[in-house]
Amino acid sequence: MNHRTTTAVLSVLIAAAGLTACGSDQGTNKPSAKTPPAAAPSAPAAPAGTSSPPAAAETPKGKGIPPKPDAATQAKYIAALTAIDPDIVNTKPDKAVDRGRNQCETIASFPNDKSKQTDLTNQRFTSPAHPDGFGPAKAAKILDAVHTHLCPTY
Repeated sequence: MNHRTTTAVLSVLIAAAGLTACGSDQGTNKPSAKTPPAAAPSAPAAPAGTSSPPAAAETPKGKGIPPKPDAATQAKYIAALTAIDPDIVNTKPDKAVDRGRNQCETIASFPNDKSKQTDLTNQRFTSPAHPDGFGPAKAAKILDAVHTHLCPTY
């Protein structure tokens, strides 16, 4: 398994365990190759009848990975990405939508850090011709397309 796949699998497992423990039904976060997952400290269970505070990494209520867009919204989103660079979609619109939906969680997690959002967009959106991303300028445009079409309320 390569480093990116290993990181992805571990992050999904950690996130799933954390969300299950918190009783959340939100999706999991797709990790980036350059940002390894933080190890969650093990804590004893809260006594019966008490509730534990939410996990620090949990996204705000109502945020996180949005539902799949309807066909019209998806078409507008794919058209916006294709206008930036056709290789972003690379004949895989479902993959582009999934990456965008995961990017929405990044937008929610770092609402005041456009630089971090752009960097993570560049890491998340890759293609065979652009294995290291599309660069900061195109990543900023991709981020705007994601925000506009997939999660405008974030």
